Amino acid sequence: MNLVGLAWRYLWSRPLTSGLNLLLLTLGLSALGLVGLSRDAVDRALTRDLAGIDLVVGAKGSPMQLILAGVFHLDVPPGNIPLAEAKALARHPQVEQLIPLSLGDNLDGFRIVGTSHDYPAHYGVTLAAGRWWGASMEAVLGAQVARQTGLALGQAFYGAHGLGRGGMVHDDLAYQVTGILRPCGCVLDRLVLTATESVWDVHDEMHGAADMDEADLQALQAEREITLALLRYNTPLAAVTFPRMVNDSTGMQAAAPAVEVTRLMAMLGVGLQVLRGMGFVLLLVAGLSVFVGLWSALRERQADLALLRLLGAPPRRVAGVLLLEALWLGLLAAAIALLLIVALSAGLGWWLMQTQSVVLVIDTPWRVLWPLPFFAVLVAALSALVPVVTAYRQDVHHLLNSRS
Repeated sequence: MNLVGLAWRYLWSRPLTSGLNLLLLTLGLSALGLVGLSRDAVDRALTRDLAGIDLVVGAKGSPMQLILAGVFHLDVPPGNIPLAEAKALARHPQVEQLIPLSLGDNLDGFRIVGTSHDYPAHYGVTLAAGRWWGASMEAVLGAQVARQTGLALGQAFYGAHGLGRGGMVHDDLAYQVTGILRPCGCVLDRLVLTATESVWDVHDEMHGAADMDEADLQALQAEREITLALLRYNTPLAAVTFPRMVNDSTGMQAAAPAVEVTRLMAMLGVGLQVLRGMGFVLLLVAGLSVFVGLWSALRERQADLALLRLLGAPPRRVAGVLLLEALWLGLLAAAIALLLIVALSAGLGWWLMQTQSVVLVIDTPWRVLWPLPFFAVLVAALSALVPVVTAYRQDVHHLLNSRS
């Protein structure tokens, strides 16, 4: 007796009930899987972008704003800091490396960042084509920037004022593309990197530096500023004293990425917990619906069960039909949910890329989603437990007498 085929036919003998149960199970599993996959991708993205950055120093303001602006490039920095003070921090005995960042312009919404070669080296990013910038107004494009703007090596472009689209274009000085980065799945994919002097030159031109006399130019040089600085300590003990020193004895603000990201994830975690709770509620409702459906099917199939027993089927095989019917439902829901989760996560990653937000790389979804089929089968089996036990204990004589 082909119990698997029989269970499949029984399942779809009631298409509306089975379809509703399948939908509820799929939605519940999809909600749980998508939340887990998104949380894992966000955690990996934040960890990847924060790797090796012990402190972010910028103008006085919100520490969270400094982290979002300086590390993830998702917010507007609170202001600038004097270059001289940043250089003084770089010479501090507890600082191993200081990477300057100068912001202010964009290319089609992608931020132009004035920095040093230490910035791409920090993330271990290499060039896919061309060379690194060697002078002012030379630029290297992130992989996403090159893909979406269509710029190629040797082409020129103009930056626009501000960190978002729609600013005034600086059409007096053009950048030249000298290199394109390999995709790294990190924040550099959506940045335009150039020398710090490029950012200064563009804004000097905007403020009429060409018409200044020698004294004014020297004063301008002495007052150079950068936007932010990324620091790496040379000793773990610096994490205890160095941020307090910066905050108390300078006009700058120090923000520890580990602390602020923990706060950020705590805030995001509330929303994720709500979505996860909704997934569990849907699974509970689906389990109850499967139970009701199988119980009703058991009551409707008294004649079929009696016939199976008369044909020699033992009680365990009769009960196995109901169990297999539930397992079919769980496996189908798991398969559809996995396909739906992968499609939705790919769509989410594409949408975030179009909005120039955090780069979510979902390259190994099965590492997170592998328990989902087992969970689906468990829910289906538990829902079928009472009907299966009842079918197993049914007395064939009672079945025949009830149908006579």
